[in-house]
Amino acid sequence: MEIAQSQKMISKDNAEHYIWGGACDGWHLVKTAGLSVILERMPAGTSEVRHSHTKAWQFFFVLSGKATLELAGKPEILRAYEGIEVLPGIPHRMFDESEQAVEFLVISQPASHGDRVVVDSDET
Repeated sequence: MEIAQSQKMISKDNAEHYIWGGACDGWHLVKTAGLSVILERMPAGTSEVRHSHTKAWQFFFVLSGKATLELAGKPEILRAYEGIEVLPGIPHRMFDESEQAVEFLVISQPASHGDRVVVDSDET
């Protein structure tokens, strides 16, 4: 099957890159209104702000390292090749308490940008 002109192979090398939280990286692998797939990298000791989404359903899947995903105040440890879904309205945040960086995918449907509600800015 031939790949259409608008489609192309995507990787960290050619994906749209951004920095968040001062030290964390994100790469937009898929960026549409209906679907977002982001590869993220968090160095050891970093965290994001606790927040929720009004519409976006998300799935976090760890590729390497170990992360903690706090869901409604309850920590869930995720290791490589483990994931968990986060439904709209559920307060959550990802943090890395390990001594190595963690890389993970965040899949959102619809896209979560512009849909984020900060619950509080208390970070670990």
